[in-house]
Amino acid sequence: MTDTLTAPHRVPSVAPASRSAARWSAAGAVVAGPLFLAAGLAQGALRDGFDFTRNAISQLALGEAGWIQTVSFLLTGALLVAGTAGLRRALRGGPGATWGPALVGVFGASFWAAAAFPADAGAGFPVGTPDATVMTGHGTVHMASGMVGYLALCAAFFVLARPLAARGLRGWAIASRIVPVAVLAGFMASAASVLAFTTGAGLGLLWLSAVTVRLATASANQ
Repeated sequence: MTDTLTAPHRVPSVAPASRSAARWSAAGAVVAGPLFLAAGLAQGALRDGFDFTRNAISQLALGEAGWIQTVSFLLTGALLVAGTAGLRRALRGGPGATWGPALVGVFGASFWAAAAFPADAGAGFPVGTPDATVMTGHGTVHMASGMVGYLALCAAFFVLARPLAARGLRGWAIASRIVPVAVLAGFMASAASVLAFTTGAGLGLLWLSAVTVRLATASANQ
């Protein structure tokens, strides 16, 4: 009788290099929101005639210095789209690995559309502009792209709640289902307060950064 030696079965593990690559490639989705908001707040504070209670950050793309905001739109979109690769690696074929990054990618692409089709002037900005009474074609596309982008982001938060819960991050998972409601509430209140719209949009950007960091960190520790 001969003894048969059987090699023990090993579960494939993620190499340290792959984990590092996931963290670095996810960095785009982490920094995109804070950079966009910082650029918008700085410009809004410095541009003549801009009022955060009356004007949306998108309108900063108008006027002589509008190219700065246009670049901000393009850069933010690029960072978000690049970040989807890291998000996909962090999820590694688990729950939300397909639709989470895809929806974030749609959100990123909406910033490119916003750059290509600027918002309408109005509400005193640029200086001396009267309140707009008719929306232009490019203004309509700008608004539609923003709405599609943020609806995709809100859907992404619901999708990403699953991998958060699967990693035992129940508080994060619950918050990821609540934040979209707050974002959409800000959008719905935009007719009464532009500041509510800006707050809702900013919340969505910052939560995406936080969730991406948490998922990338949890993936690295597994």
